[in-house]
Amino acid sequence: MKHTNKTLLGKGLKYLAIALPLSAIGPVVLYSAFNNQHQPLYIPVLILGLAACIAAVFFMFKGIGTLVKSLFD
Repeated sequence: MKHTNKTLLGKGLKYLAIALPLSAIGPVVLYSAFNNQHQPLYIPVLILGLAACIAAVFFMFKGIGTLVKSLFD
């Protein structure tokens, strides 16, 4: 009978814990960037928001994959 790999489970939960605030911060920063298109810092704020959204998706996939690997491998 297989058992859960607790170290991999902890690592997967860490990835999901990183993804949670990024998934909230990214859209807020993007919304702020699109509302202030006439400001000089529009492009850097837009890039920061896009990077946060992409990082959130990346950490979600990595976290869920690590959780599945720890439970079923």
